[in-house]
Amino acid sequence: MAALNWPEARVVKIKPRGNQPSISLDLHELGSGPAVVFCHGFPELAYSWRHQLPAVAAKGFRAIAPDQRGYAGSSAPANVNDYSLTELTGDLVGLLDALGIERAIFVGHDWGGFVAWSMPVLHPERTAGVIGVCTPYMAIPRTSVMRNFVSGKDERYYILWFQPPGIAESVMDSKVRTIFDRLMRAPVDPVEAAKRMTAGGEFDMNPFRRIDDLKPETQLIVTPEELDVYVRAYEKTGFRGGINWYRNIDRNSKEHPEIGTTKLTLPCLMITAEWDVALPPRMAAGMPALCSDLEMHNIERAGHWVQQEFPAEVNKTITDWLVKRFSE
Repeated sequence: MAALNWPEARVVKIKPRGNQPSISLDLHELGSGPAVVFCHGFPELAYSWRHQLPAVAAKGFRAIAPDQRGYAGSSAPANVNDYSLTELTGDLVGLLDALGIERAIFVGHDWGGFVAWSMPVLHPERTAGVIGVCTPYMAIPRTSVMRNFVSGKDERYYILWFQPPGIAESVMDSKVRTIFDRLMRAPVDPVEAAKRMTAGGEFDMNPFRRIDDLKPETQLIVTPEELDVYVRAYEKTGFRGGINWYRNIDRNSKEHPEIGTTKLTLPCLMITAEWDVALPPRMAAGMPALCSDLEMHNIERAGHWVQQEFPAEVNKTITDWLVKRFSE
């Protein structure tokens, strides 16, 4: 499906919060009405929401997608500690301030989902609703728990392999096109995916380390032109900014234990993808007990990049809910 009406980026200056230095974010925006802010994941861009912004704007909403801290042309501080949820949610508050918006609905996929779900906990006065795409509302994971999955062999789990600064970048930055060519493909069914991750008798969920060994077995879910957008962006910046988000996982868990445990009463929508191996639908099973105003929808045979793979289904689910709950 071709991307339609994707707006050019403009730079928005974010005023510092507390002792934080000011930063700038590249911003893509369409429409007017209640604000809906789209938060992308890794390794992605605001461009990952290219199908959603026009659809949401057409329904009477102000659709906003920033390239978040560390991505594309947005600020990418050198300090690893500048990428925790404190800073990432603070950026969104600063963005609302810069745009003159009091409250917004936040939509998040992958890592952007953790940011979106953190907004009603850390900044409830600025959050009107939350939509999770693949990423459920849950407690922030700890690396110590992940390490149990791989018996301490950190190189076999990409999140653990990401932790030491410089190691992942030294491998990934020279393989940008291969990484996106292999990642942006239709999924295999979860049973087959599980077999592949345990081939040889050991669990291995680190495609980045062995990206050259992965075969392009299924069809691309993006056009060659869309793939080139990602390749050009990451060949320019490398992966350091996004990987630094992962390097703050334990800090996030320590500083914000209330995220994923605080009960939410604002309107929430959860979209799961049936064949998402990274964030399978079962991870959202606990959400009804934590979210008193919740709708849940599953998209069948969809993989992790569901908003790009099945844009029509995702758009309808999002816009139906937005119109029902927030139309002026």
